[in-house]
Amino acid sequence: MAASSAIRTIISPGRYVQGKGALSRLGEFLAPLGKTPLLVSDDVVWGILGQRATDSLRAAQLPVTRERFGGIPTAAEVTRLVGVIDRTGADVIVALGGGSTMDAVKAAGFLAGIRWVTVPSVASTDAPTSALSVIYTADGAFEEYRFFPKNPDLVLMDTQLVADAPAAFLAAGVGDALATWLEARATRQAHANTMAGGLPTLAGTALAELSWGVIWDNALPALDAVRDHQVTPAVEKLVEANTLLSGLGFESGGLAAAHAIHNGLTAAHQTHGLAHGQKVNIGSVTQLVLEGAPTQEIRDFIEFTTRVGLPNTLTEVGLSVDDEDDLRRVAEAATVQGETIHNMPFPITPDELVSALKSIERFSRTVRSEAHLPAPVQYVAHQVDTH
Repeated sequence: MAASSAIRTIISPGRYVQGKGALSRLGEFLAPLGKTPLLVSDDVVWGILGQRATDSLRAAQLPVTRERFGGIPTAAEVTRLVGVIDRTGADVIVALGGGSTMDAVKAAGFLAGIRWVTVPSVASTDAPTSALSVIYTADGAFEEYRFFPKNPDLVLMDTQLVADAPAAFLAAGVGDALATWLEARATRQAHANTMAGGLPTLAGTALAELSWGVIWDNALPALDAVRDHQVTPAVEKLVEANTLLSGLGFESGGLAAAHAIHNGLTAAHQTHGLAHGQKVNIGSVTQLVLEGAPTQEIRDFIEFTTRVGLPNTLTEVGLSVDDEDDLRRVAEAATVQGETIHNMPFPITPDELVSALKSIERFSRTVRSEAHLPAPVQYVAHQVDTH
């Protein structure tokens, strides 16, 4: 993925809004964008925030039309939503929920030629701000990225929703966001293109690095606050790092090995129920190994992510060092032509990736034992948010 020109670029959503109770102002911010909104959410999310969204739209004298999200952002689901847009005459589509909902809505909004808005119910990924969607197969395996010529017109993040959700969602967002700086610095070193379509700008790389620092300073107190359903300054900072800083940082700073390894892990059925950020964290640890990063840097990363509640061993994502066939499939999927692992400043073969994946098991166990941290156990796979 070496850059073919000296063009540098940064992209971003039209507007980002964050704060406690921000959902009550959804109608106010939607009104300038369209007069016939279509709200898309799954039944769980709608049960939690549907009434507040409805009240906000009605206060802004906007009609309320809600469509149920099918659960996985497949090509078929995107096509179905385009049909709903055509049938309802919607001029702006709104995703309420997690990254999977947002991926489907962004793709449908683009195909239908209307504006799109993201209203995350959790801070579990950096998907809300981006101009791309990840499309999966019906059984949850990565299929393709779809890129769009613009970002969402509005991202509205209610931090009370984040605080009311299980802390595991916020922890998963940390896993996704921690990769941002690791991948941006690799992209910069390789002089590779970013998802924004050019070389990284100073701003994009700086935002990626800023997200890293904010996370290390605020993740642990923020997670404790969310366990008590409280919104504190640490929560506000972590939500911004997980969502805005990481979103702009990954898209305009560059992706590398960590997210490619995530995509490869979707080829192993054992990982399908795990959160996007959980799998990305495996990718981050493995990228550090591939880089030959200083031992202390890897140790610190393993200790910190363990305290956050993220996996850093194969065991925790349902794999083992003896799963030769599965690990080979993961490695081959992560290194296919066009994958972001080729933004690394050196080539990586499937054999090298298999070795790196195997190596994190023993090393992470050793680090955790020496730091008196819990031994790895397999995470319970559940559909929290596959992207």
